[in-house]
Amino acid sequence: MQKRELYSVENGKLVRKRKFCPKCGPGVFLAEHENRLSCGRCGYTEIKVK
Repeated sequence: MQKRELYSVENGKLVRKRKFCPKCGPGVFLAEHENRLSCGRCGYTEIKVK
């Protein structure tokens, strides 16, 4: 995945498409899997609730 796929421009503003890791802080995105979100840096994981 390329970095440009993580952002979009809407109404002249930069919009981030993914959530940041709450432990690592801004700049580290959570990877989206089928049933969870996970951080590749620290291992933080959130389970998706349907």
